[in-house]
Amino acid sequence: MKSRWTYWLLTVVVGLLLVACASIGSPEGGPRDYTPPQVVKSSPEPGALNFKGNKVEITFDEIVNLKDQQKKVIISPAPRTQPLIRTVGKKVTVEFREPLEENTTYVIDFSNAIEDNNESNQLDGYAFAFSTGDVIDTLAVSGIVLRANDLEPMQHVIVGLHSNLDDTAFTRLPLERVCRTNDKGQFTLLGLKPGNYHVFALSDVDGDYRMARTEDIAFLDEVIVPTTGEYTSQDTVFTFDRKVDTVMMATHTLFLPNNLLLCMFNEGYRNHYVRQTARPEANKLHVLFGAPNDSLPEMKVLRPADHQRDWYRVERTVDNDSLFYWITDSALIKTDTLVVAMTYLRTDTADRLEQVTDTIRFGYRKPSNQVKEEEKKAKEREERAKRLAQLLDKQEKAAAQGKELNEGELEELKELQRPDPDAIPTLKMDLAKSGTIDVGDSIVFKFDSPIASIDPAGVHLEVKRDTLWVPLAGVQPHIIPVDDCNPMRYWLPVTMQPDSTYRLTVDSAAVTSVYGLYNAQLSKELKVKGLEEYANVYFKVNVRDSAFVELLGSGEKVMRTVPVVGGEFEFVNVTPGYYYLRLTIDRNGNGKWDTGNYAEHLQPEEVYYYPKKLNLRRNWDLDENWNIYETALDLQKHDDIKRNKPEQAKNRIEKKQDKKGEGDEEEENEFGTGINSTYTGDKYRDSKRNNVRPLNR
Repeated sequence: MKSRWTYWLLTVVVGLLLVACASIGSPEGGPRDYTPPQVVKSSPEPGALNFKGNKVEITFDEIVNLKDQQKKVIISPAPRTQPLIRTVGKKVTVEFREPLEENTTYVIDFSNAIEDNNESNQLDGYAFAFSTGDVIDTLAVSGIVLRANDLEPMQHVIVGLHSNLDDTAFTRLPLERVCRTNDKGQFTLLGLKPGNYHVFALSDVDGDYRMARTEDIAFLDEVIVPTTGEYTSQDTVFTFDRKVDTVMMATHTLFLPNNLLLCMFNEGYRNHYVRQTARPEANKLHVLFGAPNDSLPEMKVLRPADHQRDWYRVERTVDNDSLFYWITDSALIKTDTLVVAMTYLRTDTADRLEQVTDTIRFGYRKPSNQVKEEEKKAKEREERAKRLAQLLDKQEKAAAQGKELNEGELEELKELQRPDPDAIPTLKMDLAKSGTIDVGDSIVFKFDSPIASIDPAGVHLEVKRDTLWVPLAGVQPHIIPVDDCNPMRYWLPVTMQPDSTYRLTVDSAAVTSVYGLYNAQLSKELKVKGLEEYANVYFKVNVRDSAFVELLGSGEKVMRTVPVVGGEFEFVNVTPGYYYLRLTIDRNGNGKWDTGNYAEHLQPEEVYYYPKKLNLRRNWDLDENWNIYETALDLQKHDDIKRNKPEQAKNRIEKKQDKKGEGDEEEENEFGTGINSTYTGDKYRDSKRNNVRPLNR
């Protein structure tokens, strides 16, 4: 009996030990924290009056950090000396290093820079206000800043205003009250007193809170008058089982205007000067200017004095700001140093263009690796010639004895007797696109040096009929320059039919470069796709002004551009894929987007995006109507091509994933006010969708 009880006792003890061992481990951390830091207290109190100190201290309920404070935190009015802003544990302190202005409302806007230490939950849209006088100003205006030419939200740029309504205030005086846009381009100017204001946006590269002609800017034409209004919302209280308990009506203050739209642009002003001169190759000079030019500079060779009058061919950009001079005079090419007098336009100290002449030395010395390569090839050619002479001599002696070289020597002799491709330089020529090409594509030639002449008789274009190649009837192909910018790109102005195969042949020596080099024979087959390989796009749009539309591919690359004619436009024979549309109101009808000008009160040309992504399929037509005002401007550009995307709302996304299956979550407004976050102007027909961002956020 005793042994039996002992057995059961040991069994129980061992079982308890096993259970205890199995439960050993780190305790679970519990549910993830999704709550941003909360303010516990502050010194002074929020909205304090008659503040006389130089330090603001805000205490939170957990340890906090400041993220990207240089581009997110801003103080209004902006002090001349940047305050010292830092975090220590649960505290954020702002220490002013200059006396505060009297009777002034100060706003410290942290945006979403404050986040907790553990999960990086951001306290979004937090601002702290106090006054050094008896009154605190509480009016506010809000809106959004978009880049004018592509509707990108302008992140962390300065928005400010002037009560001085003189046009020159923006260029002469610092902005009176300022804020920064958030990562969605949205802004709220807080702490305003009643009055009339001009509102501006500014990239403020130099940090002086005033416009410089080289900075990105935006301005509103109208005078802004901050006011308040009221709106009523319905608040619902639910029971634990998600049934409606109580419905209450609440009245809130509305700060107006709250739908300001600022379209940011750069005037494109640049000083005219010579940025760089170089001689990258013996036969090429490079001149780079700081700004576009309406005309080319005058280039006169001073030394050597003995040279051809027409000594160069120019390759240039459309704006004439980058120029390559291909030297065609062999004597100048062989000269180590060229001295050139260049006459051009330069910006003087009074910001005017003046004609000046500079003497520029263009020196050239072959790179050591190029010299070594040339020496190596010369030695190889010498050894090749020596070996060829040896084999020919051996073959001659063998023939005298009625013998032949062995098989290996015969193969080597044939190889050595073939022309050396490096011994006779040729003009390199190729097609920009060959093989299978699209309907409407041109035959474009690329050369490695400027062209002197092309013999039309040496160019042949044939079409395949069954199994035969047939010359195009009545067509004598002529290769002509693509434009006057690039002397090395030519094209063949021939219309090729869909679903056809062509053969292009250019005889050897049909093309001559300015250096006397000839082309080797070129023969290419070109297969033109059939019409069934494409999609077509047809749109009606509510635009009667001069306008054009761009078909955009991935990365917002412009694939094609067409004008709007009679409220309609079309893109035919489009390769299947995903595309986007951008429409520009072309006020001056020049076929390109034009920037604005502050001095002339000229806004940039308006741009609109079709809000849907086009999925074009093979042998398929898309026929749509587009009302450019139907979607608010800040919601038009598709996220797939938007580059300035907001920071990931990690906690919101993960929280939604954690609660998946628990029912639909109420969609959160970006400012947390319960009103749709859309910024529009009257022309966008969307005045009901406004934003509210009260001072006591």
